[in-house]
Amino acid sequence: MKGIFYGVGVGPGDPELLTLKALRIIRENGVIAVVGDDPRSSFAYKIAARACSEIKNKILVPLVMPMTKDRTVLETAHLTAAKTVEKYLDRGDNVVYITIGDPTVYCSFGYLKNIVEADGYMTETVSGVPSFCAAASRLGISLSEGDEPIRILPDFSEDEISFWKNGTSVIMKSGRKLEKLKKLAHDERLEIYAAKMCTNESERLFRSGSELPDSLGYMSIVILKAKQGLQRP
Repeated sequence: MKGIFYGVGVGPGDPELLTLKALRIIRENGVIAVVGDDPRSSFAYKIAARACSEIKNKILVPLVMPMTKDRTVLETAHLTAAKTVEKYLDRGDNVVYITIGDPTVYCSFGYLKNIVEADGYMTETVSGVPSFCAAASRLGISLSEGDEPIRILPDFSEDEISFWKNGTSVIMKSGRKLEKLKKLAHDERLEIYAAKMCTNESERLFRSGSELPDSLGYMSIVILKAKQGLQRP
């Protein structure tokens, strides 16, 4: 009988934000897949290990995902990773792919899931606390109220400015574009917030443009909110 391929979100960093289901799935299965050359150096692994000491005794499977936008390179990497997972599934082992945040939000698990399912294997996705929800909580703000829309964006694009004047926009991986985002917030009279390494020991929180530096680097999230009463068409 073939194994099941699980995609498990371990949350943004605080091990107490790992869900009970995620913890159970990790504990019950012996093969853990982690993106990177060295699974033990992975941020997702370190989060899981703080909540589940048993993970240190499990089979760790590294899945190499190059940091590139070259579609051909990525497709090759996804196929190679999926075939690596399938070797364990064919033995009857369940494979637990762990990822920071939630596996449905900008995560390579989705690509592998599609390949593995097309090859006839079962999969299951276990949701985790997404970073933008954790960031809003730590910042003490609501992402939306009433009928306000929320937009989750992978990057900053000036072509989308007109959409940001209502509701809330969350810009992921935006730490290197803070200077432009601060200017946007000032020009469009938007509230701006940011979090780096949210819920981790090195967490940094910012509640205004004046607090923000011009760059924060990786693992940073920016939240832009239209001020109440200033929504525009």
